[in-house]
Amino acid sequence: MVGLRSRGKQQRARAGAFGVAGRGAALCRGLGRGLGALALAALVGLTAPQAQAAYPDKPISLIVGYAAGGGSDFIVRSLAPFIEKELGGTARVVVMNRPGAGGEIGFAAIADAAPDGYTLGLINSPNVVTIPIERHARFSLDRLDPLYNLVDDPGSFVVHKDSPMRTLADVAAYAKANPNTVTVGTTGIGSDDHLAMLMFQRLTQVQLTHVPFPGSADAHRALLGRHIQLSSMNIGESQRAREGDPIRILGVMTDQRWDQAPDVPTFKEQGFAVNMASLRGLAAPVGLPPGIRAKLVDAIAKAVEHPEFRQIATRAYQPLRLLPPDAYAVELKRMDEQFRALWKEAPWLK
Repeated sequence: MVGLRSRGKQQRARAGAFGVAGRGAALCRGLGRGLGALALAALVGLTAPQAQAAYPDKPISLIVGYAAGGGSDFIVRSLAPFIEKELGGTARVVVMNRPGAGGEIGFAAIADAAPDGYTLGLINSPNVVTIPIERHARFSLDRLDPLYNLVDDPGSFVVHKDSPMRTLADVAAYAKANPNTVTVGTTGIGSDDHLAMLMFQRLTQVQLTHVPFPGSADAHRALLGRHIQLSSMNIGESQRAREGDPIRILGVMTDQRWDQAPDVPTFKEQGFAVNMASLRGLAAPVGLPPGIRAKLVDAIAKAVEHPEFRQIATRAYQPLRLLPPDAYAVELKRMDEQFRALWKEAPWLK
């Protein structure tokens, strides 16, 4: 009996010891989980700043809503290497063409992207302003964050060198005698090219036939192939094309002659009050983290000041007009108000 009681006491002692040890182990596990949670919380708290400091750690997509080869495509492809240099590290900027619907497909892709700094894009006016005015668009101006304007490119009318139309007056006279036979290529409904064509129509009381294309490069190829009779395109594009292609620039849509094409008369001096240009700049989806936005804006601001980029722009007849975010936003707002008023008075789409 004594032996049995002794063994019972020993078993209870061992059980008690195991219980204490078990409770201690459980307590340690609990503390471990608690400390792990605290460590995770601390890590999460550092994630956003760390991510912004490491930005970019993968390629940045730069969307262009027009076909390759036009002025919009050219300016971003020229600037991309300088943005990469200013971002530093292994930064890569990949230009992606998403043409169609006068730029709407590209604008919508920018607006719909995650606001993480890895999708930027080119926006150009008036298209980015006029499309939501004239129709139910897949994007709106307030879903785009303007980062920096690059170019302010006036419009021009261009014909094939073999065309009998040598002046704007010739275009008006021919169109008046042959209604709806003069075909005019543009970059889409509501574009600066299209609006300029409509202004010319209204002033001359003629009827032209509108032929929209995915980009100015497509319209230019159609002109060279004599598939259209006239192309409404920006002076930077037409002046660059004139160096190697058989075309004639009939006029530039500015108050004064452009110093890089002094032989091209203005619409105004030929008696036609048509003044139109296209702003081209960079934008992001609204909601970028402040640190990433600041880093992007700073990189773009420094990139456009590179002498080599300036030389490329000058050689390619790209009229630079550099506007930082706030000034760019003000200009877009002004244009939005202007074209909304014009739409009420004279809708360009019926």
